[in-house]
Amino acid sequence: MKKILITGAGGQLGSEIRFLSAALTDRQFIFTDYQELDITDRQAVLSFVEQGQFYGLINCAAYTAVDKAESDTEKAYLINETGAMHLAEAAAKFNAKFVHISTDFIFDGTHSRPILEDDKPGPLSVYGASKLAGELAVQKANPESLIFRTSWVYSSFGGNFVKTMLRLCTERENLSVIYDQIGTPTYARDLAQVILGTLDTAVEKKICGVYNYSDEGVASWYDFAVAIRDIAGLKTRIAAIETSQYPTPATRPKYSVLNKKKVKETFGIDIPYWRESLVACMKLITAN
Repeated sequence: MKKILITGAGGQLGSEIRFLSAALTDRQFIFTDYQELDITDRQAVLSFVEQGQFYGLINCAAYTAVDKAESDTEKAYLINETGAMHLAEAAAKFNAKFVHISTDFIFDGTHSRPILEDDKPGPLSVYGASKLAGELAVQKANPESLIFRTSWVYSSFGGNFVKTMLRLCTERENLSVIYDQIGTPTYARDLAQVILGTLDTAVEKKICGVYNYSDEGVASWYDFAVAIRDIAGLKTRIAAIETSQYPTPATRPKYSVLNKKKVKETFGIDIPYWRESLVACMKLITAN
């Protein structure tokens, strides 16, 4: 039976993989978070991976507090760069396929068309810079690694924009949401299905490198918020504001729509439209 290690299992993506794993009876999943495996401890990672004899290693662990990272730089890099490097190194040493998750935040947001995998990065924040450093460290430690870049992730698990908007729309009559940052909302379950569904192909065909994955379509945070409100049948008035009217410690890219031609052609996958996936996720959120 193929053993697969999941790090960062308590997060949105890790939780979705755990949910989907229940139907994959031909595989054995080992789920860890920082309590079970400290990825910043190189020797601990090497020992754990050596003993596990894993077929695949999927790294969902990340420091994702974008604004907090501006003042917590050392920890952001420790997890997003050093920890990722330790996992990549261990996977290479003990022959496990390494899958790593990265982000649209490695770009500067100045593109005028969907971003390709080989476009020049230019992170605007500590979070983005630490994730880019992680990509580079992973590829250096383990050139056979598979990296998925994604964007605007949400889920029925954990805290996220969808749950925040649902709460605010029930608490307030008026909200203001940024309209001049453009990207694509991505349901973590869609990403989890792609990761699990492409692992065997990646192993068999020795597929590696960077692949963009987000749901299809384009939206602003304002569009996203309005969709959440409308799907929930709420009446809150949402005003569109500029980024300059809502200052944050970390600078976000203004445009981070990802071009997904490469992942679709390489793995032969169909990608759902972001609003359809949002409806599916919100049914789960509102049912709980």
